[in-house]
Amino acid sequence: MRYSRTFIPTVKEIPADAEVASHQLMIRAGLCRKVASGTYTYLPLGWRSLLKIIEIVREEMNRAGAQEIIVPSMQPLELWDRTGRSVDYGPTMFRFEDRHGRMNALGPTAEEVFTTMIAGEVKSYKQLPINLYQITPKFRDEFRPRFGAIRSREFIMKDAYSFDVDAEGLDKSYQAMYDAYCRIFKRCGLEYVIVEAESGEMGGSGSHQFTVPCESGEDTIVYAEDGSYAANLERAAVDPLPKEEADAAIPPAEEVHTPNVGTIEAVCGFLGSRPNDMIKTLIYSAGERTIAALVRGDHELNTEKLTQIIGGEHIDLAAELTIEEVTGAKVGFAGPMGIADKVSKMIIDHAVAAMAVGITGANKTDYHIKNVVPGRDFPLEGENVIVADIRFAGEGDTHNGKKLLFKKGIEVGQVFKLGTKYSAKLGAKFLDEQGHENPCIMGCYGIGVNRIFASAIELGNDSNGIIWPISIAPCEVIVTSVNQDDEQVARTAEDIYKQLLGNGIEVLLDDRVLRGGVKFKDADLLGIPIRVNVGQKSLADGNVEVKLRCESESSKINIRDATAKVVELVNKLKEQLKV
Repeated sequence: MRYSRTFIPTVKEIPADAEVASHQLMIRAGLCRKVASGTYTYLPLGWRSLLKIIEIVREEMNRAGAQEIIVPSMQPLELWDRTGRSVDYGPTMFRFEDRHGRMNALGPTAEEVFTTMIAGEVKSYKQLPINLYQITPKFRDEFRPRFGAIRSREFIMKDAYSFDVDAEGLDKSYQAMYDAYCRIFKRCGLEYVIVEAESGEMGGSGSHQFTVPCESGEDTIVYAEDGSYAANLERAAVDPLPKEEADAAIPPAEEVHTPNVGTIEAVCGFLGSRPNDMIKTLIYSAGERTIAALVRGDHELNTEKLTQIIGGEHIDLAAELTIEEVTGAKVGFAGPMGIADKVSKMIIDHAVAAMAVGITGANKTDYHIKNVVPGRDFPLEGENVIVADIRFAGEGDTHNGKKLLFKKGIEVGQVFKLGTKYSAKLGAKFLDEQGHENPCIMGCYGIGVNRIFASAIELGNDSNGIIWPISIAPCEVIVTSVNQDDEQVARTAEDIYKQLLGNGIEVLLDDRVLRGGVKFKDADLLGIPIRVNVGQKSLADGNVEVKLRCESESSKINIRDATAKVVELVNKLKEQLKV
């Protein structure tokens, strides 16, 4: 590649709407351009890097025994209705009506389409196991697209789906994908951690998330201080708090007039209490069922945990009318006293059960109740009462007695054990050896290609620009002709360029007629791992300069040895990322 003939529109200024390093540098280095909120055009160097990531993913999927296919991005909404995920995804799913009045979706993922295809083709256990994958654009109407490629509305994802005859087969398929993911991220030069994760709207019995730790990440990694446990925030389990002991005898519950005071903050201000003195009662709808969930006032309800406890059914905050029917009060004044027999389930967080006394809504508009004792004034056990961990982990919490710590990260991949959630609903069944019909046991496995791209930049950058891992850099070497208008310099740079190409090295020759300082700045901005500087001063001594992007100093190498030295450096950097 010759710089003078390649479209590389670098810019000096930091884009006003770019909040994180990867987004800023993707624009400044001419890797991509924004089309609209959350959608990007990838330019030549950006697309070269993405293609390298895609090829690494493809090689490792094939190595693990998966087979590549492609299914439509435009999918009948009816398939999503059959699994219930048209409701789960809600407004995040792009939907449209075609000219025949049929509703369609732009696929945010493809479980429904893959499973329906298998339902039409697989009849016998002899056809299993099967693992199929694709690498295609996906679409999600994010409420707030941000951070460039980290959270966009159109993105490239590798999604794979395994179909097995039993749980043991699923375990093998799952482990094969888990191991393949480790190889992929190592080859892409990413530092990553693996954490337990909730399955969310994907469903299933187990999941692991692959996360790149960095401050710009939107995910939170929760881990024990001794390294014995790690999970994402939605999954992180916390130990029950010790039972509080009252300082004195607690008087009977007392109703207090709190006019127009319906939030935790407002009640605390009105009564002079603290958020951890409060008990929040939240009313949810799960299909035809109504669920009451209780958490302490300074804690946040984790709907993923709550969903798992009630059996995985989709939940939403109940409508105002439902809340009023259950509590007899306007929104903001719900409490646990007297409602256990009015809901299908009352689920109480461990921290609430551990409270000696608290303040709750009175189930009466403009009133709260003081001196509420869990177990005395509302039940902690019963046919429809469950005490469980239903909140997000927070500072001071422990897991198995070990202090929990928190750090930010970018999710780059996740693997799921789906079980029969999709196969049972969509008819993906097989006849076993005894002739009995069974649903396929499924797993699914996703990788965000654009997120790998962005994560590599988030991890590899400095004040001058990007520092790419050599495996996914747009080029391995840049040869900078410092004085392009000097015939000897230009000829020497050209010779080294052609010699490197002859050795199978990916090279960008900066043959522009510009000042050396401008070229050096662009080379650092682009982040190409190795730079060869050819200039009048070094040539006078029979040398060129070779510099690694990740190091501050360059080395002088005799012209006769330059090509061999650069090939050696390229191979050394590649070797570090081999698996």
